[in-house]
Amino acid sequence: MKIAFFSTQPYDRLFFDRENQDKRFVYQFYETHLGPHIVRAINDVEAVCVFVNDHVNREVIETLALRGVKIIALRCAGFNNVDLDAAREFGISVCRVPAYSPEAVAEHAMAMLLTLNRKTHKAYNRVREQNFSLNGLLGFNLHGKTIGVVGTGKIGKAFCRVSKGFGCKLLAFDIYEDAQVKQMGVSYVDIDSIYKSSDIISLHCPLTLENKHMISRESIQKMKDGVVLLNTSRGALIHTAAVIEGLKQHKIGGLALDVYEQEEKLFFKDLSDTIIEDDTIQRLMSFPNVLITAHQAFFTEEALTQIATTTLRNIEELLLGREPSIEDARLV
Repeated sequence: MKIAFFSTQPYDRLFFDRENQDKRFVYQFYETHLGPHIVRAINDVEAVCVFVNDHVNREVIETLALRGVKIIALRCAGFNNVDLDAAREFGISVCRVPAYSPEAVAEHAMAMLLTLNRKTHKAYNRVREQNFSLNGLLGFNLHGKTIGVVGTGKIGKAFCRVSKGFGCKLLAFDIYEDAQVKQMGVSYVDIDSIYKSSDIISLHCPLTLENKHMISRESIQKMKDGVVLLNTSRGALIHTAAVIEGLKQHKIGGLALDVYEQEEKLFFKDLSDTIIEDDTIQRLMSFPNVLITAHQAFFTEEALTQIATTTLRNIEELLLGREPSIEDARLV
């Protein structure tokens, strides 16, 4: 079974090789993302394995079909970058990893909140320079604060469990209410109530046409002064220009991002010797109350192992004419 991997990093090779000790798969690794510029180079493979910033549009899918590709396997949960209608039209199966250690993302979201609030990243650098002053490091207690969780799927549910441990009051919004989340003492409310009542808002929902730029000028104006926003889901949930305006107006008290709308040109690359031409992210990084990590939330030993195991199992089962054993793994 031959698989072409795109947007490949060294850790992808490590974990997928580890799950292929019996050599039942033959790999081709490409560092570039999948898109119209490279799709014609694909030859003699049954599946392509893609990540969050690959462009699997209609043009790409049509070419994949002409080249005999039978499966598009996402090694992630989100699938907004794949044209599912085109895949269905051209007879290509699409699968994903719907759950790969939700705790990894939930814990990273909380780590970002704690870092942003208590300014431990700044304290670390100060002490290394023998500066032991506490001025400028003031934070607030999480205990008793209201956290609004948007999306209570596996990751959102895990974030609720973590937040309850800090003694927070939890509000949640989701199209589908989860009985287990309610049992934790979480109250489901409408989205406007999340905006109006939350001290902290954490996004844990997939990106859809309906919720793109849900964090907008209009929604920000409904929020409490000094609200803290967390996004470990998809960059386009946030209208970046509106958030910058909210930061400048001191409406937003803190912003933690593990995703960014234009991240495909930046994240997963070493640009330390490069002049970054993206003025928007440069502006974001200039704020003292903004914390950005480069799509790192999933990056744990457990999550990467699960991603490799599930992806290969999905591909194998589909090529053998069976349905994937993981619920919600198959999209087309």
